[in-house]
Amino acid sequence: MGKSRAVASIILALGLFLMPNWILKAEEPRYGLGKPATEADIKAWEIDIAPNGAGLPQGRGTVQQGATLYAAKCAACHGPTGTEGPKDPLVGGQGSLASEHPIKTIGSYWPYATTLYDYIFRAMPFSAPQSLTPDEVYSLVAWLLHQNGIIQKDAVMDARTLATIRMPNRNGFISDLRSDGPGH
Repeated sequence: MGKSRAVASIILALGLFLMPNWILKAEEPRYGLGKPATEADIKAWEIDIAPNGAGLPQGRGTVQQGATLYAAKCAACHGPTGTEGPKDPLVGGQGSLASEHPIKTIGSYWPYATTLYDYIFRAMPFSAPQSLTPDEVYSLVAWLLHQNGIIQKDAVMDARTLATIRMPNRNGFISDLRSDGPGH
């Protein structure tokens, strides 16, 4: 019984291998949902920000404005100062990356300040992603950079100033030389 099963498996495999492609190609099911994306649909989702700042929108924010917004929209997940939880800490960790217990925060790990804008704009707050205005995002970025000791309390963040911020771990990553996209 074992030999006949093996022979049957070989015959089936051989039959599938030799079967013409047009027989194997099944038509994709159609469910009547959705529509083809238009150029405008695609353009609306082009919200990425490059490391060099390309794609940053108009707007501005201050550390003080960011402190108020952070308390209202971020502290529940990241704690009142950004060092608590229950979600990942955003502040602190400088000098810990080479330790046995690295603390990966904005100030210790992130290589570009523009990535911070990009992430907050796309994904935060967790309960309402993409609900923040550019001014609110710039303000939150300003507060978080200040909390991590990267900018002064009176700094104003906008497309020009944010792109000039040099993060402490800027050289902590190896560049992918295969990429020739924006910011590389």
